[in-house]
Amino acid sequence: QVQLQASGPGLVKPSQTLSLTCTVSGGSITTNPYYWTWVRQPPGKGLEWMGHIAYSGISYYNPSLKSRTSISRDTSKNQFTLELTSVTPEDTAVYFCARQDASSFDYCSQGTQVTVSS
Repeated sequence: QVQLQASGPGLVKPSQTLSLTCTVSGGSITTNPYYWTWVRQPPGKGLEWMGHIAYSGISYYNPSLKSRTSISRDTSKNQFTLELTSVTPEDTAVYFCARQDASSFDYCSQGTQVTVSS
């Protein structure tokens, strides 16, 4: 069974970089045809797909966040990482990492709350 665990600081100051890591067990992040995804849910709003890194190592981003977002991976640790630069209070959300195939999400981490505040 695949398990994902998101980790990172719960509080980030405005203008700083938010960095979250997702550790995957029970499956390799290099296995075709999976995409390793970050999703967030701001308070009172719906889910927002942020981007993913494919099994091939190629990353894709939500166009609305592309200029501030980077998703990378460490295959030796079976981890992938989200970096979101120049954060504002509007980036306050519960963040999730998940596995996605061509049609759906099948595994997801527990959410991790990130608050942007000075």
